[in-house]
Amino acid sequence: MRHALTGRVSAWLTLLVVLLLTGAVFALASSGSSSESPTTLPDDSEAALVSRIQQDFPDSGSVPAVLVVSREDGGALGPSGVAAAADAGERMAGVVGASPQGPIPSEDGAAALVLAPVESELLSNGEGGEVVAEMRGVVADGLDPGLTAELTGGPGFAADTAAAFEGADFRLLAATATVVAVLLIITYRSPVLWLVPLAVVAIADRVAALLSTVVGDATGLTVDASTSGITSVLVFGAGTNYALLLVSRYREELRRTRDHRAALRDAYGGALPAILSSNITVVLALLTLLLATLPNYRALGASAAVGLLVALAFAVIALPAALAVCGRGLFWPFIPRPEDIGAHELHDAQAPEGIWGRIAAAVARRPVRVLISCVLLLVVLACGLFGTRVGLSQSEQFRTESESAAGLETAAQHFPAGVTDPVVVLTREGTEDDVLDAATGVEGVVEARPSGASDQGWARLSVTLDAGPATDRSEQSVTDLRDAVRGVPGSDALVGGSVAEAVDTNEGNLRDLSLIAPLILLVVLLVLVLVLRAVVAPLLIMLATILSSLGALGLGTFVTTRILDFPGLDVAVPLYSFLFLVALGVDYSIFLTIRAREEAATLPTRDAMLRAVALTGGVITSAGIVLASVFVVLGVLPLVVLTQVGVIVALGVLLDTFVVRTLVVPALFTLVGDRVWWPGDPRRAPARGPAVDRAGAE
Repeated sequence: MRHALTGRVSAWLTLLVVLLLTGAVFALASSGSSSESPTTLPDDSEAALVSRIQQDFPDSGSVPAVLVVSREDGGALGPSGVAAAADAGERMAGVVGASPQGPIPSEDGAAALVLAPVESELLSNGEGGEVVAEMRGVVADGLDPGLTAELTGGPGFAADTAAAFEGADFRLLAATATVVAVLLIITYRSPVLWLVPLAVVAIADRVAALLSTVVGDATGLTVDASTSGITSVLVFGAGTNYALLLVSRYREELRRTRDHRAALRDAYGGALPAILSSNITVVLALLTLLLATLPNYRALGASAAVGLLVALAFAVIALPAALAVCGRGLFWPFIPRPEDIGAHELHDAQAPEGIWGRIAAAVARRPVRVLISCVLLLVVLACGLFGTRVGLSQSEQFRTESESAAGLETAAQHFPAGVTDPVVVLTREGTEDDVLDAATGVEGVVEARPSGASDQGWARLSVTLDAGPATDRSEQSVTDLRDAVRGVPGSDALVGGSVAEAVDTNEGNLRDLSLIAPLILLVVLLVLVLVLRAVVAPLLIMLATILSSLGALGLGTFVTTRILDFPGLDVAVPLYSFLFLVALGVDYSIFLTIRAREEAATLPTRDAMLRAVALTGGVITSAGIVLASVFVVLGVLPLVVLTQVGVIVALGVLLDTFVVRTLVVPALFTLVGDRVWWPGDPRRAPARGPAVDRAGAE
C-alpha cells in the first residue's frame, strides 16, 4: 500500500480517486444540521411518555406563544396598558390565525400575559423563526410608548435558538481553519507546506459533515448544530494531529535519504501504528455513547465516529499521496536533506540533545520528586470540582441575550415563576378531583386546574409552580408532585412538561455517566494493551490519564465558573468532558510510548524513553496545542455547554501534553524500567535500524 500511495503515477491516481469519491459524496449527500437545541430527553422517560400521550389531545398540534407586556419604568399598567396588551395580543394571534387568550393581569398590576397557539408543524419545519419574527414585528407596531412587549414561551425560545445558531457553522469552520492554519505555519516555518494538510483536513471535514447527516437520517438520530460543531472540531483536531505525526516523521526520514518517495514510505510505516492506535481509541470510545439513554449522546457517538473515520481515511490515503506528488521542495525554505545530519546521530544511544531531551534527562535523574510534584498538582487542580453547581436553567443555557429569556425573567418578577411553562399532569378520567387535591398539597405548587381531555380516557391538569423552569426548586417540586399523584388509586398519573423533561434528562445524564465512563476506561485500556502488547504500561498510562482528566475538570470548572462567570456546569459537561479528556488525552501518551517501544528494541527502557521524548517532543507539543486551540473555538457557538466543554478539554489536552506526556509518563517508565513492557518484550521484535542512504536523486 505504501508503494501505491507514493509512486510517481499511482500517487496521482490515488488523488484522482479521492477527488472523484469526494465529488460523489458532495453530489449525492445532503448537508445541513438542525438548528434546534440538542434532543436530550430519554425515550423511555415519564416526560417522553406524557408527550406521546398528549398527541391524542385536540390541541396537540399547537404550542402557546406567551407575550409579556409591562411598562419600561416598572409601574402599573393601568386600564390603558391592559387594553394595549389586548390589542398587541390580537395582532400577534392574527399572524397565526388563532384566538388569543388574555390579557391575564398580574396581582401587582404591573404586567399582563397574552397567549396565542402556534402550530407545532411550523416550529418543526423551519418556519417557526419567520412566524415568531412576524409576530414580534406586528406587536411592536402600534405599541404604546413606555410599554415593553416580550414574546417568550416555546415558540420564542425555538426561534431565538435558531437565530443564535444562524451562521454558526460558517463561523466555527472559519475560526477553526484559521487557528489550524496559523499554528501549522508556525510549526512548519514554511509558506507552502501548511496548505497541503490544511486542504486535506478541510475537505475531510466537509465529507464527514455530509456522511454524518446521512448516518443520522438512516438511524433516526438528530444531528443538531451542537453535534455537528463538536464533530467538526474533532475532525480538524484529530486530522491535523495525524498530519503532524506523518509530516514530522517524513521530515526525519528526508534527512536520511535523497529519494523523497522512499523517505515517505518509511515515514508512513513509522507513523501509521500511532495514527491507527489513536484513531481506534477515540472511535471506540465514541461508540460507547451508542449505549446511552439520551439521544444527543447517541447522535454524537455516531456522528463523531463517522467523522474521525473519514479524517483517518484522508490522513492515511490522500495526505501521503499529496506529499508524494509535491516532493521535497514542499518544505521550502527549510528543506531537509541527508547532509543536514548524519544517520548515525539519529541513532546515538546517548541522551538526545534539544529542549525535550534535556527535560527528559532531568526527569530521569529525579523521577520520584517529579512524579510526586505532578500528582500533587493534579490533585489540587481536581479540587476545583468541589462545591460546583451542576445544572443550568432554561435562560442560563445560552451565552447570547434573547427576547425569550428576557420575557421569562420579566414574567417571573410579576407572576408565579412557572406561569409561562406549566407542568402537565395526565390522569385517568374520573380521578381528576383526587389528583387535583394531591397536586395542590405539594410544596411549590401555586395552582392546579383541568386543561382538557383526550378520546383515549386521559384527563389533563395544568400545574403552575412558584419556581422558574429548569431550576432546582422547580425540579424538586416535580419530583414531589410525581410522588403525590402516584398515590392516587386508579389514576395512573404521569407528570410531564419541560420541567419534568429537565428532571428526566438529569437522571438520564447520571445513568449515562455511570455506564459510559467505566466503558470508556475499559475500551481505552484494552486498546492500549493490544497496541503496546503489555499490561503494566497501559495500567500506568490509564492511571495518569484519569488523574489528569480529574485535574482538567477541576481547573476547567474553576475557569468557567469563577473567571468566565457562568452560574454552574451544564449537566452534560461531565460526560462530554470525561469522554474527550480520556480518549483524546491518552493519544499523546500513545504517540510517546509507541515510539519508546520502538526504541526499546535496541535500548534499555530508560534510554528508550529519553529518546522517545526528545524525538516526539516537538510534534506532540504542536499536536497538543493545535487540538487545544480548536476545542477553544467551540466558544463561537452560543451554547454554554459547548463553551464549557471546549475550555475544559483544551486545558486537559495541555495538561496531558506538558505534564502527563512530558513528566508523569517518563517518570513512571524510569521507575519501573524494563518491567513496564511485561509480559511482552520489545527486544524480541526486529529493530528498525538506520535507513540506508539510497542512491539517486529525486
